[in-house]
Amino acid sequence: MLFVDKLTISVKDKIIVRDFSYLFEKGKIYAIMGPNGSGKSTLALTISGHPTYKIKSGTIKLENQPIQSWSPDKRANAGLFLSFQSPLILNGVSLFQMMRVALRGKISPMDLNKKINIFAKELQINEELLKRPLNEGASGGERKKLELLQGLILQPKVMIFDEIDTGVDIDSLKTIVKVMKKYQKEKTYVIITHYNRIFQYFKPNKVLILNKGILKQTGDWKLAQQIEEKGYEIIKK
Repeated sequence: MLFVDKLTISVKDKIIVRDFSYLFEKGKIYAIMGPNGSGKSTLALTISGHPTYKIKSGTIKLENQPIQSWSPDKRANAGLFLSFQSPLILNGVSLFQMMRVALRGKISPMDLNKKINIFAKELQINEELLKRPLNEGASGGERKKLELLQGLILQPKVMIFDEIDTGVDIDSLKTIVKVMKKYQKEKTYVIITHYNRIFQYFKPNKVLILNKGILKQTGDWKLAQQIEEKGYEIIKK
């Protein structure tokens, strides 16, 4: 589904991620963990096409199609979605308005509004938040729910969640995970996180450990448990 091959990424001529390779298969759940500054968000933002991050070498393929030269919107239209670590307020633009632009006439306004309300109800999002500019007055947990709602509407093939669990209380996290599981189907989930707590509710097929921009170790969900208990000192040198 998503193949990252020997990817080296820099910011202002400083190498952040070095020679990263991995195949993220269709319909599976992946966790990317690592210490602060290990390159997790850099990897996610580069895959999605953020212009700040420069690819020094390597390729990114979505369904065998090289996409590293594509613009962010073209990658999104091809089936990539990134949930941001710190969602910003979009002044003057509601969720409904943004989704209309993103979908470009692929769905009628009436059907779009219906979908938004269905997903909002499942995610237990207050209706009042939907009427405001996106994320205005929303807590950290509510912003993460709104990010997931956008992904559910867009129906991508690969969904990357950058710290979907950060700033989220336990009840909201349970709600988020329940909805993620319900709508996963054949989607590929890549979950970037510092903590194991989200995996108490659903287990990743594979855990990837980044350290200093290098993929150091992979394993099953038990590796995330070991990290939680012993810290990153267990990472293979």
